[in-house]
Amino acid sequence: MRSALYAVMLVSTWVGLGCAAHRSDLEIPDREAIYDRPLDEMWPEVREFFTRNKLPFREDRGSRVLETEWRQEFGGSKVSGFFHRYMVVGRRETPTTSKLQIFRITKSQNKTLANSGNQVDWSPTRAWGMGPRSEMSGKSEDDYMVEPTQPQSAPLTSSEDWEEVIAAPRGENSFFAESAQGQRDLVMEWRVFREVAPKLAKEVNAPKPVQVAKAPNAKEAPSQVAIECGLPIIGLGKQAKPGAMLLLGELHGTQEVPRFVAQTSCQSAVAGLPVTVGLELPLENQGRVDAFLDSQGEEGDWLKLMEAPFWRSPYPDGRGSEAMANMLEQLRQLRSQGLDVDVVVFDHPKANGQQREDAMAATLIHQVESAPKRFYVVLSGNIHSRTKKGLPWNKDHRPMGLLLKQQLDDVVALDMAYDSGTAWICSVDSQGKRDRLDCGVRETKGKNNGERYFVHTWDSVNSEGYHGVFYVGSVNASAPAVHRGLGRPGADDNTNHPAPDEGWKLAEFGR
Repeated sequence: MRSALYAVMLVSTWVGLGCAAHRSDLEIPDREAIYDRPLDEMWPEVREFFTRNKLPFREDRGSRVLETEWRQEFGGSKVSGFFHRYMVVGRRETPTTSKLQIFRITKSQNKTLANSGNQVDWSPTRAWGMGPRSEMSGKSEDDYMVEPTQPQSAPLTSSEDWEEVIAAPRGENSFFAESAQGQRDLVMEWRVFREVAPKLAKEVNAPKPVQVAKAPNAKEAPSQVAIECGLPIIGLGKQAKPGAMLLLGELHGTQEVPRFVAQTSCQSAVAGLPVTVGLELPLENQGRVDAFLDSQGEEGDWLKLMEAPFWRSPYPDGRGSEAMANMLEQLRQLRSQGLDVDVVVFDHPKANGQQREDAMAATLIHQVESAPKRFYVVLSGNIHSRTKKGLPWNKDHRPMGLLLKQQLDDVVALDMAYDSGTAWICSVDSQGKRDRLDCGVRETKGKNNGERYFVHTWDSVNSEGYHGVFYVGSVNASAPAVHRGLGRPGADDNTNHPAPDEGWKLAEFGR
């Protein structure tokens, strides 16, 4: 009888989730997944899930805790700099039920994630006070799997505690990260549940896991957990759907906004939704971008992308930043692994004023009409993305966002929200000459709303035509890509790096 009731419960759950699979998989659940099986019965299937999905792990045997190996964000991109692993803790609810708690541990190779005054110690003595190793560690492979056991006098309850036990670096395996964060990942918990629960119930007709958005030319599609997309963005699931356009009005020149766009694209495509990213790059760059996305990302491919005049503009306002170039590499990585991710550029720099807004809107409208089933993530300066008429200096101005809103069915405009930090900004020079711009790293003032990326919409549109905000945490400046060399950003081979202060020189106003 209990098995029959459990099957009914699973069917009810799947029916509710199946109506909009891609949306439910993006939205962060508001409850835990409870397994109608004892922990000892559930745990072997959990271990099999991670083995089957090629997520190598180490396990503290006897404690029902495992930890996966580090994976780099965006499928192994060489320019990401962020790494993730899962801490999986099995817990007993009742004698007949159990649950999983999955924590995502994120680390970076810089101090971006570090709280003030918090230095992470990665020395071999970090996990002090651990008990003796298990007697099972007689073989070399067991030495890899079996970790020190925790003292009985100090029960471990948090992801940080378990990381002390399992993840204590040893010798050459030590991880050289500068900062870290740990967050509960309910999306991953439910992904595991949807695959493991039917096996426990021995349901032969259980719904299949959500399929990723497979690129048209890909030979096969990866599994949902094969690609690391970063911590789920809060609120994204309500906006990501076929035919929808998400307008992101940004402050140019930060590291965080391009990462937000790449994560949005990755998470949406993994949830089964084809994605097109719109970038405010000159229209004549479309061919180079297409060729780069389909390339192997080698040095010659980078040179072909970066030799366009746009990347050497005398007005380096942040659209040609290293972070933007890196984002193209991250999207290329997603495409190369079989995800349906595309890029369209839409700027018409030779046009001015209203003509430019009209031309940019027309380009994007044509894209949507040509492929109405895709999800569009469009990044532009926060003047273009407004959906209300008028600017302080021109009351008749009709921004691109307004034109798109009038022509398309589903357009949501979000203004950028961020914590204080820095950005690469071009502004009128200190003497007030409007024909010259002073470009460089500037301090920015924002509001601290935590560390998590999120999307939030209001009940009504504000005076600038925004429906809400997208939040990226504290911001860090990203200099023009060419300041890092003429090839792949960050490359030290076959490149010439300018002196540190060259980025601050005045640039002629050449728009």
